[in-house]
Amino acid sequence: MNIAVLGDGGWGTTLAILLQRKGFSVTLWGAFSDYAAYLNKKRINTKFLPGVKIPRQIEISAELRQALCGRDLIILAIPSQYLRDTLKKIKQANYPGGAIFLSVTKGIEIGSLKRMSELIHDELGGVKVAVLSGPTIAQEVVRQIPTTAVIASHNEEVRKHLQNVFMTERFRIYTNDDVVGVELGGSLKNIIAIACGISDGLGFGTNTKAALLSRGLTEISRLGQAMGARVHTFSGISGLGDLVTTCISPYSRNRFVGEQIGKGKALKQIEAHMQMPACRQAGIAEGVPTTKSAYALSLKHKVEMPITREIYSVLYKNKSPIKAVKDLMTREKKEE
Repeated sequence: MNIAVLGDGGWGTTLAILLQRKGFSVTLWGAFSDYAAYLNKKRINTKFLPGVKIPRQIEISAELRQALCGRDLIILAIPSQYLRDTLKKIKQANYPGGAIFLSVTKGIEIGSLKRMSELIHDELGGVKVAVLSGPTIAQEVVRQIPTTAVIASHNEEVRKHLQNVFMTERFRIYTNDDVVGVELGGSLKNIIAIACGISDGLGFGTNTKAALLSRGLTEISRLGQAMGARVHTFSGISGLGDLVTTCISPYSRNRFVGEQIGKGKALKQIEAHMQMPACRQAGIAEGVPTTKSAYALSLKHKVEMPITREIYSVLYKNKSPIKAVKDLMTREKKEE
């Protein structure tokens, strides 16, 4: 099987290595030719996955046509706010007609408020689409620490085929047909991770984090139901499982952003720091743009999401984190 992984961040690199270990022919594509050349030479993704050797068998390229040529599976590991532009380029590059497109991106596009699978169909039409999500910290997966994930698709044949492609002794894959629920769980949990990070930065304890996790899951499920997802999905791997991991892991970029905000740093300052190669959480924290999209979705679907609303106010309205905590804790009394 010939596979292209589009996106040379930590997760894209990890999946390329995982699939190469299984014997597949893999090309890793990056948008920037200078960094692709660097990866080809050094064979270590020092910015996004430091300390991990990239096998020589993996072809690394910044030429999109070359990366797509003859591929059976195209994995999209592109940040959510850049995915549509990449899909437009894929369309122009005459992608293989029968290829499966697998999104491993966790986000919601600002403006359109669309999930990643919806963007794929918007730009490429009726191609075969699936999504992969779950508690999958790249640094753990690449070191073959036991991990579970979910592949969701409306096409049963596609999701079962991809289950076989990705399954290993240390990477267990489940399947699901609830694409909406799996994508929303993976995206919205990043907002709660920012909230948990703020809690850490403010010096709060386990009680606070437990409250954010449990009430955050309620918010995620509430919006998911309004958008057509099954509530049961949010208690599974792509919901609760991913939520817990992202809120407690020292590798979580979203938790890191929240923690720095809780310590008094400005968002622009934090994001600039995360672009530096030495930063352990280098890369985009998807929860920042997702908060804006989720807040808009809550208004659109008339769903109460108080934690999301407060994180939106902190990120985009310069609200004090302490004031946000007070407003959350002193809301009108109600039953659970």
